[in-house]
Amino acid sequence: MPKAIVNLEVEYVKTLGVEIKTDMLIGNVYTIEELLSAGGGSAFGGKDYKAVFVGSGAGLPKFMNIQGENLDGVYSANEYLFRVNMMKAWQFPEQLTPVKIGKRVAVVGGGNVAMDAARVSLRLGADEVTILYRRTQEEMPARIEEIKRAVEEGIVFKILTLPIEYHANREGWVAEAECLQMKLGEPDASGRRRPVEIPNSAFRISVDTVIVAIGNSPNPLIPLRTPSLRTEKWGGVIVTAEGLTSMPAVYAGGDIVRGAATVISAMGDGKTAAKAIHQLLTK
Repeated sequence: MPKAIVNLEVEYVKTLGVEIKTDMLIGNVYTIEELLSAGGGSAFGGKDYKAVFVGSGAGLPKFMNIQGENLDGVYSANEYLFRVNMMKAWQFPEQLTPVKIGKRVAVVGGGNVAMDAARVSLRLGADEVTILYRRTQEEMPARIEEIKRAVEEGIVFKILTLPIEYHANREGWVAEAECLQMKLGEPDASGRRRPVEIPNSAFRISVDTVIVAIGNSPNPLIPLRTPSLRTEKWGGVIVTAEGLTSMPAVYAGGDIVRGAATVISAMGDGKTAAKAIHQLLTK
C-alpha cells in the first residue's frame, strides 16, 4: 500500500484522540500486567489503563529446519522485505541498511509473500529468480493475479520441488540448494493433494541467495511474557467471540489470534473488540 495512504490513516487515528507511543516493545519494556496495575501507566503520563487490546500480529517467520538454513545468503522473507522496504536497503549506500542479492535467487514457497519476494529480487538486479514449490501451480495459495504477474516478469516456477539442504561455498555463503522431486498424493486436511517425495530423485541447483517464504506464526513475545494468557499449541491467543482473552479486560485480534490472515479480518476483529471494550468501560 502506498505510504501516503498509510500516513493518512495514521493521522486520522490521531485526530480521534489516540496517542501513539513508538519504541515501546510491550513484553520487554512493560508487561500487560504492568500496564493494567495501579499506576502502571505512569510511563505514559500517569494514566491508569482499564483495558488492553493485543494486536501484535504474526511476525515470527517459519523455517523448514533443514541443514544450511543458517548460511549467509539465506533470508526469511520477513527480514528480506523489511530490509528492502522499511529500511530502504534498495537505496544502499545512501541508506545504511544493506541487502545482498546474488544473480541466482531461489524463493521457497507459493504464497503472495513468495511472489512479492521473487519480483522484488528482479528489481534489485537478480538475473534469474526461481520459485521452489512442493506442489503444482494449481495448488499455490497465492492470488492468481500475483502468479500471473510473476510469470509475466520472467520468474521461473520449479514446481513439485522440495529443498532438503543448502550447501555453502568456501566463504560460507549459500551456493547450492539440494532438492527432492515430488508427486501429488491424496488430499490433506487443507483439501489440497499432499506432496509425496519420489525416491532417489535428489538434485541440486546453483543459487546465490535463498529467500524462505513459507508463512509466519503469531508473534511470541507477548504470550511468552504473559503467563496468564492462554494460547493454542501453534501460538495463537485464545479469545471469545468478543475478542476477550483468558485475562480480564485484555482483548486480542488479528494475526496474533488467527495466524497469518487478511487485513480485513484483522480490521473486523478490532471493531468487535472495540465495541466490547466500550461496553466494559461504560456499563
